[in-house]
Amino acid sequence: MSIFIDTSGFIAVLDKDDACHTGAAKIWMDILTSEETLVTTNYVLVETCALVQNRLGMAATKLFQEDIVPVLSVEWIDKSVHHAAMGLMLAAKRKKLSLVDCVSFEIMRLSGVTTVFTLDKHFKEQGFICLPA
Repeated sequence: MSIFIDTSGFIAVLDKDDACHTGAAKIWMDILTSEETLVTTNYVLVETCALVQNRLGMAATKLFQEDIVPVLSVEWIDKSVHHAAMGLMLAAKRKKLSLVDCVSFEIMRLSGVTTVFTLDKHFKEQGFICLPA
């Protein structure tokens, strides 16, 4: 089985000032000690790196790259997935639904992943099982 890891999960784990940090850090440790494959995309990595660098600085960015990224199975997005996700985003006509989220939905569906570590309500709206619930 696999668990998809979203940017909001990474941020909550890394940012000790995040309101959800304590709960997210516990769930992250539970995920790490499970037998689950931790899946994300290169789009999520780019988004996370940009946010971590901007909010938390280079030391946190280095920690993310050296300690977290190595335990992940990264799906590299190709042209067809990008276009499908762009179509989903444009069809939704919602300002707050990002291309990165739509790429994540597409990869999760294609890979059969149903559970996601996220604080983003859009995943629940799409029918995925969210951690934390």
